Amino acid sequence: MNTKKAFRKNRNQVISILLITLMFGATSCAPSTRAVPSPTASAPTATRTPAPTKFPTNTPVPTATLTPFVPKATIKIFNQGPLSGEYASDGYDYLHAVELAIEQLSGPLTDLGYKIELASYDDENNVERAVEKAKEIIADPQVLCGVGHYAGTMTVAAAEIYHKAGLAILAPNGVAGLTDHGYLEINRIIGNYVGQGAAAAKFANAQGFVKAITISSPWGDYGTRTVYYFKNEAVLLGAPLVVYNTTTELIKDFDNIVTRVLSSNPNVVFFAASPDQAGNFFREARAAGYMGTFMGPNSLSNSSLLEFAGPRLVEGGGMYYTTLAAPASYYPDASTFIEDFTNMYGTPPQPAIANVYDATGICLKAIEEASKAKGGELPTRNEVAKAIRALKDYMGITGTYNFNNNGDLTLAEYFIYKVVSIDPAKWNQNTIVASYKLAPPK
Repeated sequence: MNTKKAFRKNRNQVISILLITLMFGATSCAPSTRAVPSPTASAPTATRTPAPTKFPTNTPVPTATLTPFVPKATIKIFNQGPLSGEYASDGYDYLHAVELAIEQLSGPLTDLGYKIELASYDDENNVERAVEKAKEIIADPQVLCGVGHYAGTMTVAAAEIYHKAGLAILAPNGVAGLTDHGYLEINRIIGNYVGQGAAAAKFANAQGFVKAITISSPWGDYGTRTVYYFKNEAVLLGAPLVVYNTTTELIKDFDNIVTRVLSSNPNVVFFAASPDQAGNFFREARAAGYMGTFMGPNSLSNSSLLEFAGPRLVEGGGMYYTTLAAPASYYPDASTFIEDFTNMYGTPPQPAIANVYDATGICLKAIEEASKAKGGELPTRNEVAKAIRALKDYMGITGTYNFNNNGDLTLAEYFIYKVVSIDPAKWNQNTIVASYKLAPPK
């Protein structure tokens, strides 16, 4: 190749390289010529759903904070009974029934904004102590209702204090004079002692007995009044039950009474007295040949009767006694209560303990009704006392409760037991053979 041809060839290659370089440079530096369409009136604007927030794995997820319950008021239910001394075991059974009822039945009052507490007091089964503690109870304005005492004499002694303070109490006591004043605040949740006479007469009539002898000896007016209602009920029944009364004196020599019994040959002897008086008579009457039936009130519902009468109780027509309360197992609706009480306190409830549970329930229900009647505000003691009397057909685990103007149940149940063994250890196996619901004795 000659020099001119070589120069031209090199020049053309250089020019080609320069043109290529210029083309690439122009392309990379020039702005894009791609048009972005503008939105029109008819085209909807696209929306984008934001992605959910993702928390780092080491950050706890926030949770709701529970607001603590702040009650608008505290209400106390009191119980007074023997928590020390000879009857402490019974007193604690009563206390535990109140405690369990408050735990299980306070829901409606909690819903109204109240805190419910138990206030317990030890009366030591002593009258002076019971009065002293009653004064402490009424001094606490948070106490609106109560259950007690274990013994009727304690309740009677403190009743005037509760009455003057307007504080309602529901008493598991049959003592005759408890409701005689007709105080608004004093109520009983079992029958009156003396009503047992009428229940015994009904049972005697149902057994076809046509002749009875009643015997009483002084024990306050307990024995004489119980015998009176036995005879009075026999008359009201219009039954062929002829009743003779032998004595109202303390009996030291039974010879004359045994002679009267043998000569009259009654079907049943109803003896309202202490276990030693009745037991000694039963033993002597059997030894003399009387083989009829013995009966008595709840003063004889005690295994100590066996110490005096021995095997004579189950001879002939046997022995029956009346009571004011039955074991919790008697009531179909009390099975859960029995299980809960036994699990919580280690022993099954004794007779009348289920009634104490119901008494507490009545307190709670009356407070609830009194509060609702004033728009949820805290009721006064007087309003609670009135609400107890106004309750209609309160359904407890032991039955239906209604109170009359004196504070007695409009219908109270009395139970007839038969002695089935002379073994004191088997006394609690005595069986209920009948029961009667009766209006308060007049």
